[in-house]
Amino acid sequence: MIIPIRCFSCGKPIGHLWEEYKRRVGEGEDPKEVLDSLGLERYCCRAMFLGHIDIFPTIAKFKKP
Repeated sequence: MIIPIRCFSCGKPIGHLWEEYKRRVGEGEDPKEVLDSLGLERYCCRAMFLGHIDIFPTIAKFKKP
């Protein structure tokens, strides 16, 4: 699944924040602190990030030539 452009519940644009979130958490920062600094305060938006599983690389393996 690709991160949605907007939160499903409240409609806030969140898609542009995914790359920075993924990079910073990958570097070892606490996800709570990263979400706070990105301005994601609503629980619905935070759940979109915390519950997201990036399966795009797996799906890309099966692309037709």
